[in-house]
Amino acid sequence: MELLERLIAVRGAASDESRIRDFIIGYVNENKHNWKVQPQLFYGNEFQDTLLLVFGEPRTAIFAHIDTIGFSVGYNKELIKIGGPKLIDGTILVGKDSQGEIETELMLIENEDGDTVAKYVFDREIERGTILTFKPDFRLNETYVQSPYLDNRLGVWSALQVAQSLENGAIAFSTYEEHGGNTVGILAQYIQKHFQVRQALISDITWVTEGVKHGGGVAISMRDSLLPRKSYLDRIIAIAREANIPIQLEVESAGGSDGGMLQKSDLSFDWCFIGAPEDNVHSPNEKVFLHDIKAMVALYKVLMEKL
Repeated sequence: MELLERLIAVRGAASDESRIRDFIIGYVNENKHNWKVQPQLFYGNEFQDTLLLVFGEPRTAIFAHIDTIGFSVGYNKELIKIGGPKLIDGTILVGKDSQGEIETELMLIENEDGDTVAKYVFDREIERGTILTFKPDFRLNETYVQSPYLDNRLGVWSALQVAQSLENGAIAFSTYEEHGGNTVGILAQYIQKHFQVRQALISDITWVTEGVKHGGGVAISMRDSLLPRKSYLDRIIAIAREANIPIQLEVESAGGSDGGMLQKSDLSFDWCFIGAPEDNVHSPNEKVFLHDIKAMVALYKVLMEKL
């Protein structure tokens, strides 16, 4: 899982995804000659910091967001959330401003109003607007991987595993998912206009809950705050069961993903969220079982062939 560790090491909080986009472009160009089909790459000003790979004659697109949660430096050493990171006293954060590299510590303090606020501890003032992210800390054993930013570097990694043998399909690497300024519409409109694709799979990481457990297989989300179209969902579940891939059916009342942005758009896209479950969500210690990761990659491969 060396590639996953390398992906996690690249900083790329929501709104600051150019480095991770460029890393993926470099990886694709270095490795695509070993893949079954060499993809077309689409990126540039028209696409902001997103990236689209198109293989053969696509029928289905995988969407995987490349941004992460993090913090913006505000006034008086305050840290302002990007997305929904867990506030854990003593968490090590990294970043860079015009004065150089930064490794600082998050401190929780009570302000004059009695509210708990997050601030940084550093030997100088960090420039306003600087983006800080969790320091990489990649841990791997025979059962699970644990690290910050498995959400969604693991979804990106899974899509790149599928790319190796993909003959017909698209992989859309989106931005801003964690902080609501989603670029899914840019990608979806382009894919539909130029390649007539109307089916999407959302390669993201879900949560361990009372109904979705570690080691139970990849989760197929039947709903979160939004509802995928049931006929499309039924096809996916049937394909998974026929292939004997370990799956868990997720039914939640809250949450959202790139799929929600597709549903709210004016494009006729079917979508379904499919991802391995993780514990310690949005913290430096996110944990996913290797058994569920293996099932996730296997299901995406068969779905991209059969849908």
